[in-house]
Amino acid sequence: MAYQALYRKYRSQRFDEMVGQEVVATTLKNAIVNGQISHAYLFSGPRGTGKTSAAKIFAKAINCPNQKEGEPCNTCDICQAITQGSLEDVIELDAASNNGVDEIREIRDKSTYAASRATYKVYIIDEVHMLSTGAFNALLKTLEEPTDNVVFVLATTELQKIPATIISRVQRFAFKAITTQDIRQHLAEVLADEKIEFEDAALDVIAKSAEGGMRDALSLLDQALSFSDGQLAEKDALLVTGSIANEALISYVAALAASDGPTALDALEKIFLEGKNMLRFTEDLLTYFRDLLLKENNEIPRPRLYQWINIAIESLKIIKETTQSKIAADVMTMRLVDTGAYPSAEAKEVPESLNDELQALKAEVAALKAKLAETGSQTVVSTVSQEVQIKQQVKTKAVTEKYTVNQDLVFKALKEATNEARQAVFGAWPEIVSSFTKPSDRAIINNTAPVAASSNFVVVTFPHGNLAKRVTENENLQLTFGNLMSSILGFSPEIIALAEQDWQALRQEYVLSLKKGGQHVTKDTESEPESEEKEVLVSKAKEFFGEKVKVIND
Repeated sequence: MAYQALYRKYRSQRFDEMVGQEVVATTLKNAIVNGQISHAYLFSGPRGTGKTSAAKIFAKAINCPNQKEGEPCNTCDICQAITQGSLEDVIELDAASNNGVDEIREIRDKSTYAASRATYKVYIIDEVHMLSTGAFNALLKTLEEPTDNVVFVLATTELQKIPATIISRVQRFAFKAITTQDIRQHLAEVLADEKIEFEDAALDVIAKSAEGGMRDALSLLDQALSFSDGQLAEKDALLVTGSIANEALISYVAALAASDGPTALDALEKIFLEGKNMLRFTEDLLTYFRDLLLKENNEIPRPRLYQWINIAIESLKIIKETTQSKIAADVMTMRLVDTGAYPSAEAKEVPESLNDELQALKAEVAALKAKLAETGSQTVVSTVSQEVQIKQQVKTKAVTEKYTVNQDLVFKALKEATNEARQAVFGAWPEIVSSFTKPSDRAIINNTAPVAASSNFVVVTFPHGNLAKRVTENENLQLTFGNLMSSILGFSPEIIALAEQDWQALRQEYVLSLKKGGQHVTKDTESEPESEEKEVLVSKAKEFFGEKVKVIND
């Protein structure tokens, strides 16, 4: 017997053999069991996910005399004829080559005739989005007035191109991209059935390269087996798919992290000389960056990873369109390297409040100049002197005005605080800061750090009291902070903003209050605790503030 490609040999023949489409398979089986057969169905989804296979299984199931629980028997004459494509009552058309009005009118005319051997006459129209406007109108007429025992199954990879009038007259089923894990498992079953040894890493490479399509995965597996010598190895899969070895990506990214441009370019040159496609390299690099972003205890800061991902996405568009993909990849490499040499654009943005103050000062200077020109120098000098003096007084008052701290609220937060919550917030803090979309908010939060946390409160320190006051009075910033905390950590605490010096004083006072059983005490009334009491106290303080606790003996 002639060799049969794997994607044909292992094509699904039953609903329970469909990989990754459990919802679609279950719905269709239940409809068959309950006798709820519609006149038209639309299967949409990425290529290679089983749309046409599902259509043929459905055609067999509704016509199989031995159908059981919605599944065809695949042994009767009807099932075998449909599988072989020889049953005249099941017509499969490719709309890419039969997209005219005449072809659809012919289908409409023939659909009025009863089925010769089967119970239902089934028309399977693949790539239905390729039909012309006139053909869609002709098909619409058929769907509006369906003939008994005639079923249309339309399949498409581009649902957005289907007219809404067609979609509203069919039952639509969305086929999803198959997960890498499901593809890998199915490939392992195929190789076990073929009695071929394989390396696990080889299946991972093929499953990732298939991009959610089982047909693509089986075709790539077929190619890799043809190239290999009786055993599927990772190197064979890498060569066939054009994927980049993980070791090569690690070397390349290590050079980027070290801001070592020559080494990074050498690593890229080596990959290029191995015949790797620069588009595929950039796609694999993006995936690698994504994995680094999700990795815990990563040495590369998240803000820099965000910059890398943005640069790679921009470069991906250029590499797709240019004929000089290697040069574009070299430029991308140097841009990635330079992210470590220069601060990001976000760090250079000036808070909006400073811009507003600058514009106000310019307006005042212009007004004073105009007044000077009108009234003469002597009178204006006195007026200006008074205005400057008033401004200096206001400015001095604003600077020296002490920020009022809600001590009871801070103590309540410290009472609820846990080291686990503080560690969770501290670990997510860089991501929270970088997620602020407003530059002025990001500039305020950028140089802060959480010092205590619970599910209800987060205490954050600032270098100056005026910054803490601005955060406390900014309701929009507080709301944004709560939303970010909720999406990243799963809880939405209230932010308590404190100046660094206020925090140190309050923390010391809170520790003293713990010594006195929760009462606020002054230094004059404080007595030295016993050694056992001190150990308990230090342990309690570490629970609130983490390991950075300094024991002071008065």
